[in-house]
Amino acid sequence: MRRVTLFVNGTSTNGKVVAVYGSMEDLLSVASSKLGIRASSVYNGNGGLIDDITLIRDDDVLYISEGDSFEDPQDDFRDPDKCQTHTDWLTLNVGGRCFTTTRSTLVSKEPESMLAHMFREKDVWGNKQDSQGAYLIDRSPDYFEPILNYLRHGQLIINEGINPLGVLEEARFFGIEQLAEQLETLIKSSQPPDDHSPLTRKEFIRFLLATTTKEELRCQGLNFTGADLSRLDLRYINFKMANLKGTNLTHANLSWANLSRPVLEVSDEQSLKGVDMEKSDDRINLKLH
Repeated sequence: MRRVTLFVNGTSTNGKVVAVYGSMEDLLSVASSKLGIRASSVYNGNGGLIDDITLIRDDDVLYISEGDSFEDPQDDFRDPDKCQTHTDWLTLNVGGRCFTTTRSTLVSKEPESMLAHMFREKDVWGNKQDSQGAYLIDRSPDYFEPILNYLRHGQLIINEGINPLGVLEEARFFGIEQLAEQLETLIKSSQPPDDHSPLTRKEFIRFLLATTTKEELRCQGLNFTGADLSRLDLRYINFKMANLKGTNLTHANLSWANLSRPVLEVSDEQSLKGVDMEKSDDRINLKLH
């Protein structure tokens, strides 16, 4: 096994040590992943183009380019205008708030996103900078911060007071599709159920436990379709005009319950087996199949 150190063409910082296996295509694939660029050419320290994997020796220092010609990394120390290298830290001015990060953070996690295209290659997009050299982005900083953190560590974290809908719009704007999918799932799961959604046994028991046995629980017009209410104490409950289609009321106690004009449709007579309806309002629209 051979081990080499990779640098982005023209730089001598943020190098990556990798093992050399297989073909030149395999090495370029590893370099693309490690350096956050689209590697297409490999140079040695003298600027020689390497096109054969057998020419690479153990502990070689290699410079990876995206197709451009070799740049001597020593030029960075002689030319102050090149102090901001391709993999150096950079600052984004987003809506007036500054965020400092690395170029690889912006291009590695979501390589097809707008941010990756903006900062993968120097000056391709003509990004505008403020007087301090920060790149100007006219978007909301509050919604951008969760996106940047996602690109850093791959986790979606939204601080209290930040609307996920705003973060979703920014994720869509920047073309970060995986994050957008996570946000859509988060938003959908946090929305309250439809007002017409059937109540479940668990939800209804929670209501029962919060009500005394002689206090009327107001369930008028509620939807209990398919709910399992078997063996529950349902005394004094107002089920007026409630939807009880397919509801299992086996051995339930409906004494003194208001059953005025509910819709009660069961497919099996066993669903009403043992029901106690003493002194209940018995005006029931009952259909037995």
